[in-house]
Amino acid sequence: MTARSNPPASRPSEARDAGAGAARPIGVGDDGVSERTRWQAFAVAVAVASLTILDLSKVNVAIPAIEGAFSASPTEIQLIVAGYVLAFGIVLVPSGRFGDLHSRRRMFLIGLVVFLVASLLCAIAPTVELLAASRILQGVSAGLLMPQVLGLTQQLFTGAARGRAFGIFGAVIGLSTAFGPTLGGLLIGVGGPDLGWRLIFWMNVPLVIALFPFAYKLLPRTQPDAHGPRDLDLFGTALLGGTVLSLMLPFVLTTGSPSDDPARWWWLAVFAGLATVFVLWERGYTARGRAAIVDFALFRIGGYRNGTLIATAYFAAMPATFLTLSLFLQFGLGLEPVYAGMVTIPFALASAVTSWYSGRVATTIGRPVVVWGLVGVIGGFGGVLASAFLLPADLSPWAIAGFMTLAGAGGGAVIAPNQTLTLADVPLTSAGVAGSIGQVGQRAGTAVGIAAATAAFYATIYAEEGTAGRVTVYQDAFLHAALVIISFVSVALVLALLDLRARRTGALENSPSARGERVSTD
Repeated sequence: MTARSNPPASRPSEARDAGAGAARPIGVGDDGVSERTRWQAFAVAVAVASLTILDLSKVNVAIPAIEGAFSASPTEIQLIVAGYVLAFGIVLVPSGRFGDLHSRRRMFLIGLVVFLVASLLCAIAPTVELLAASRILQGVSAGLLMPQVLGLTQQLFTGAARGRAFGIFGAVIGLSTAFGPTLGGLLIGVGGPDLGWRLIFWMNVPLVIALFPFAYKLLPRTQPDAHGPRDLDLFGTALLGGTVLSLMLPFVLTTGSPSDDPARWWWLAVFAGLATVFVLWERGYTARGRAAIVDFALFRIGGYRNGTLIATAYFAAMPATFLTLSLFLQFGLGLEPVYAGMVTIPFALASAVTSWYSGRVATTIGRPVVVWGLVGVIGGFGGVLASAFLLPADLSPWAIAGFMTLAGAGGGAVIAPNQTLTLADVPLTSAGVAGSIGQVGQRAGTAVGIAAATAAFYATIYAEEGTAGRVTVYQDAFLHAALVIISFVSVALVLALLDLRARRTGALENSPSARGERVSTD
């Protein structure tokens, strides 16, 4: 069945004619929307998604410059990096739910405006406190935007076209994640340590201004009707926000510094309490015939549940990899930001190629693509670690770049097919909230991964500084961080193998995608 995205309001008669079975022009779907329009709308959406991911990764290479500009403390730097992730995660689910119920287009346009304002505030920030606050606002805007991108992709495409779309989406996200440090390094090289980090945020302003009119014109103004209650659970939304905040906050506040407050871990007790209250409230809310903010029935879909867990573990590793590698290359080996960023280029290029291909075959080959992709990531990261630890400082970056090619090829075979398999059996009217829940997992994983890896990195530096040479200290720091990262990827691999086994033994037999059937998108 085709996704029932509706045409712009200016063409209602065409939509009615199409629905009535009237003759349609070649290339126009049952909903009256041409293939060209679908792909143009998707291009706008995925371009905006790439901006949100770029802002997650390109700031990493600017950390030394920001630290020098403001004499920032480790906690302030952590807020600049992870505060974005924190706000991103908190906003995702309610914005996805609102987009599903009312208007993905409207939420998308609002998110673009907020992203523009936040980027401008980051660029002109006179103090580190305002920069951190503006980064949090940026994270809010990203949380408004990303669920709409995923929901719109589900809405615009079906079948093989959806697989191709998610393949492109995965390629763009992979490129954005890996090219972020390179782009950040280039801008710092152009503007110098004082202006360069500001250019990282300034670049968003003209790009958003250019994209906004296309989004306004091309994104579908209507969407499939949501079945059942259309209310927004405000109390449940507040409970969910508190739950996500209390889960991620202690990790955001973890820097590896001796000054870290041990009391921050009490937030996890708050998380356990709020999570319990949230689940009980949502079940009671549903029992009263109302629409909960999180549809727990989604987790009974095996492919969705397993894919969400795999993505969470994988995203705990990836941003932490680029952050700690950038710190090692700049502080440990003394590379300029532009050259430190260029080391990730092979990862980006290889990831783009395999994302495109794996997205096309995800619906036919399935979970084995993800399994082999994760094996490639572990092999590549193992080679990166060996290169950093065993080779001389002048050869290490070249070998790291080579092994990042292998890791990138594997990574490209993870994101796109896993996204396709995760959402394959999710009803179209729940696409936004389902994608949002998955994104919350990814952002929570990112916060935990960055905290764990950077804590291992900086704790080693604090423990060994003054006892050995600079390169040796940073090699040990990167070793400990990389072991944490590889552990997260290994968890993702184990989860993927368990999902593969379940599919082959029939444990997911109620899943249409596991049976190889065409999935309904109604």
